[in-house]
Amino acid sequence: MTISSLKQVYFKIPKIIRLLCAVLVLLTIFGACIHYIEPNQFKTIFDGVWWAFVTGATVGYGDFVPLSTTGRLLGIAIILSGGGLLAYYVSTLSATAIDRQTNKTHGHISFRGTGHIVFIGWNERTRQLIDMITVKNPPFKIVLIDQTLMERPKNYPHIHFIQGNPTMDTTLEKAHISAARRVLVTANTSESESHADNMTILTTLAVRGNHRDVPIVVEILTDNHIENATRAGANTIIRPNDFLSTLLYHELIHTPKTTPFENILQLLNHQHFEQISLSDPEQYSDFREAAKAYLNQDRILFGVIRDNQWIIHPKHSFAFKQHDILLLLTHWPKPNQPIY
Repeated sequence: MTISSLKQVYFKIPKIIRLLCAVLVLLTIFGACIHYIEPNQFKTIFDGVWWAFVTGATVGYGDFVPLSTTGRLLGIAIILSGGGLLAYYVSTLSATAIDRQTNKTHGHISFRGTGHIVFIGWNERTRQLIDMITVKNPPFKIVLIDQTLMERPKNYPHIHFIQGNPTMDTTLEKAHISAARRVLVTANTSESESHADNMTILTTLAVRGNHRDVPIVVEILTDNHIENATRAGANTIIRPNDFLSTLLYHELIHTPKTTPFENILQLLNHQHFEQISLSDPEQYSDFREAAKAYLNQDRILFGVIRDNQWIIHPKHSFAFKQHDILLLLTHWPKPNQPIY
């Protein structure tokens, strides 16, 4: 290997490692020298190395002291060279730690964990969702990707922030998207609905290209982009405009004494929806028997999906067919209990 090749390898090593190696080599040489200069005072090389490090660090325990003029001159050389090198190493180590924390705050450090949830886009919805997960499922690791934020949101030191364009592979790789548990892509409501949906679809394509199997939940604002989002690889499509319009309709037509919004909010805070594929249609004779069976499991059966058609609260005599999907309400898992 040529000298040029050695230099290239050397300078690829992190600076802090290079400095540490230099400190170890220099002070070891000094320790070996003092052993050969004063073998009676420093009986082993390790005694000399120990004295060199203590002297270079200006600790000065006094357990080993050179007696000869040559030994004392060597001590002066250690203080001037090794001590300065040690001080430089410590200051570099501190600066590296500060730089890393700064880079992490500004979203420049890659995430190395696995099984995390990736949120793409920072907004009020994302903030509330992170708060809910933090309370209900504190062990979940959260990674936030956003290109508008310049630093990690305040009061959220537990999340890992990645600053960058989520449609770029380099940004998704920093979030370790290939090992993610789930991905949520929210719409940027500061843009036009069509532009926001286009960015959501592009982001979904990029995520699916980096992880073929990860469940992707996306927020689509306009109906004409739903099919494109499905083609891009979205598993679940949330249509907030449709939901809010329906909710507002209920609020308008009901009497003032009813509160549909509060009813739905409390329901979703304490219960969650579950879908179960019915493999054996003869397992239950009718809807009434199935409802009783699930009620004994603290789950409420309220409907069926058949051939992509939702049948809510069917008659008690409703008979099941092959591949029917049961719609259930059940309690949220307890905190720290895994959700699959």
